[in-house]
Amino acid sequence: MATQLVDAGKVRALPRLLPTTKLPSDAIIRSLAPEDQVLLTRLLTEPVEYIPHPGFSRCGINKELFGAEARLRHRKATRFEEVDDPITDAVCAGERVPTLSYDEESHLFMRYNYARREVARILSQSAGQSLTPAATRQLLAWGRRAMTARSVIVRINMPLVLAMAKRTRLSNIDFNEMTSEGNMALLRSVEKFDCSKGYKFSTYSCRAILKSFSRVAMRASRYRGTFPTEFDPSMERSDYLEQRRCDAEQDCVGELKEILISNIAGLSEVEQKVIVERFALGERTTEALPAPKTLEQVGHMIGVTKERVRQIQNSALRKIRTALEDKYLAA
Repeated sequence: MATQLVDAGKVRALPRLLPTTKLPSDAIIRSLAPEDQVLLTRLLTEPVEYIPHPGFSRCGINKELFGAEARLRHRKATRFEEVDDPITDAVCAGERVPTLSYDEESHLFMRYNYARREVARILSQSAGQSLTPAATRQLLAWGRRAMTARSVIVRINMPLVLAMAKRTRLSNIDFNEMTSEGNMALLRSVEKFDCSKGYKFSTYSCRAILKSFSRVAMRASRYRGTFPTEFDPSMERSDYLEQRRCDAEQDCVGELKEILISNIAGLSEVEQKVIVERFALGERTTEALPAPKTLEQVGHMIGVTKERVRQIQNSALRKIRTALEDKYLAA
């Protein structure tokens, strides 16, 4: 379904519709700057919506909002020629902006929604078709204006989230989690705020931010019901038995090596070779541990079949077991 434009006096907000406009040709896309390619993909995949305003129908509203007619700059990144705006310039420079008046705030939101309106209009005109080069540049320029206005509004109002998070004292809830949820609520409020209603944005967004804090508290409460205590490593299962088993294995390997070195069990040279290779008891030649060899691999080394290797192995193990028993009985 194509995006449709409606009279601002009849409907206050457009439905969220996915654009059906197709990408322009590959040649047009390749001619765009990388940042323009990313923005174009975003504009053609995200839902299109804006908040209408009665002032959008006034003659010369474009020049009134942006200070000049919409003329594209002849640079690599697609943008309009912008007239200096004190608020936008101060925010982009990282300066502290004083509290805006109702008129200044309304002007910002009108810029934002007018730019979104133009994006919706261009997509509506090209619904079901590929974008032309001229439509692509216009779409990118208006999309960038909308993103700039949105960024300015959000950055001006972010201290509101911090102030409300500090004032809202919720026990056992991380402050960073609260501010994160508050920032998400602020972004959603910017998308939905209608400046023509006559009240300030902070009045509208405070309720949404407080509701986001309430959701954080409910999630934390459900989590506490499932996990009553915090993670405590000291309450984890002890590895004492596992450590004892590993120590016993190391002791056995050490005794076996001692038997092989001193040949207490009276093993032949072939039997010693089979035991060393089968159980990887040889000296480490690299940083990696020696890997045990299969019966077939050992058979190739000493020139016999794997069945014969099994017989030699079993005979050697019986001799080693006898030597161990005699050692323990003597002790």
